[in-house]
Amino acid sequence: MEFLSCFFAFSFILLIFCLITLGAAIRIVPEYERGVVFRLGRLVGVRGPGLILLIPYIETMRKVDLRTVTMDVPAQDVITKDNVTVKVDAVVYYYVQDPALAIVKVENYHFATSKIAQTTLRSVVGQCELDELLSHRDEISHKIQKIVDEATDPWGIKVSIVELKAIDLPEGMIRAMAKQAEAERERRAKIIHADGEAQAAQKLTEAGSALAKVPTALQLRLLQTLTEIAVEKSSTIIFPVPIDLINQFLESKKK
Repeated sequence: MEFLSCFFAFSFILLIFCLITLGAAIRIVPEYERGVVFRLGRLVGVRGPGLILLIPYIETMRKVDLRTVTMDVPAQDVITKDNVTVKVDAVVYYYVQDPALAIVKVENYHFATSKIAQTTLRSVVGQCELDELLSHRDEISHKIQKIVDEATDPWGIKVSIVELKAIDLPEGMIRAMAKQAEAERERRAKIIHADGEAQAAQKLTEAGSALAKVPTALQLRLLQTLTEIAVEKSSTIIFPVPIDLINQFLESKKK
């Protein structure tokens, strides 16, 4: 009886041990992940997706997500090339291209990529003037993306997109830029007005030359103008009568 009790206890312990061992040997890796396998601390390869079988207590595995990660770069206080203090933040899109390098070459690839993106953002923006920063955001974003991608390439990280989200300016600079924009619009308005006056003067000169060639044309134009302004019947119109028109009537009476 005692022997049977010991046998059942031993069998139960062996069953529990086998279940634990089986649980440690079987791994399931989704389609969007890969498993980096180590055997006694040495890298033996990347496995997955699907069902993965490991040697219990000898092989270990770390999963790496291959999907694109959206990482916000915190706002950075930067002094531009023309000594203007701005606050710039960005967003970085990256994904793991080589899972083995991402695990072996760097302790925390997400944290390391974030720090490189921050330092690169400060460095690139600090080399630009304010007008260049505001008008060439796409070029600056592409430059930051290229630098960060080259820096993270040894870690198996591919930085696909970097976009500048917001550029915050000091209040004094915003007011100065608003005044500059207002002055620029006034300058354009004056130029357009002067150009219109010049064109109108040219057209009036041409019209005067044409009317001077035919004396009766001036009278016809005057009568046409009177018909245009006499819209209401109750309106009273006072206009000067040209002497040439009166002289024509006087000459006809003399005859």
